[in-house]
Amino acid sequence: MFRRILVTFAASMLLCGGTSFAQAQSAAPKQAPTATPKPTKSAAKPAEIAKPPAAVAGGAEPTLIGQFGTWGAYSAMPNGKLVCFALAKPSSSKTNPPNRPRDPAYAFVSTRPAEKVVNEVSVMIGYQLKPGSESTIDVGGASYAMYTQGDGLWIKNAAEEDAMVQAMRRAPDITVKGVSAKGTETTDTFSMKGLSQALDKIAQDCRR
Repeated sequence: MFRRILVTFAASMLLCGGTSFAQAQSAAPKQAPTATPKPTKSAAKPAEIAKPPAAVAGGAEPTLIGQFGTWGAYSAMPNGKLVCFALAKPSSSKTNPPNRPRDPAYAFVSTRPAEKVVNEVSVMIGYQLKPGSESTIDVGGASYAMYTQGDGLWIKNAAEEDAMVQAMRRAPDITVKGVSAKGTETTDTFSMKGLSQALDKIAQDCRR
């Protein structure tokens, strides 16, 4: 249940914009490249830094603790418990049939020290998934089965998660496939540029 709450919490932060966070962001040192190259197979466009609202989830305020390539590292204190996560938006997205509308998609790697959860992978896919449909994440030639709930994906076999995260650290990108409740097939590609640094930052700063 908390996994679903976390994705909803993070999604609400990403989609709602906030002035206090934007002001803090402008004062913080810039770690992402100042240039914005066009996306290519070898160099993905740096992700936009998310602008969470000033207070969400019972007064918790998320903090950007580092931007690394396409991945941002965040910490927050919902209900007084430390939560940290790295997140990124897709570098490319395709739908079949093409041009079907959908909400933004995000990939998360979350850590919750109070629950002894480290590097939990999830994806907010941007639409309601077809009940009972199969979804996968392809990483470096390996395919990981994901279970679906609403608009979220989580790995089916938790025993594979550590290996999956290590593969993500080494891979140039990952591919996420899903099927919407209306039968639309989607393929999202996420660049892994900066993921290792974001996870290392979280491991360093998010201890309890």
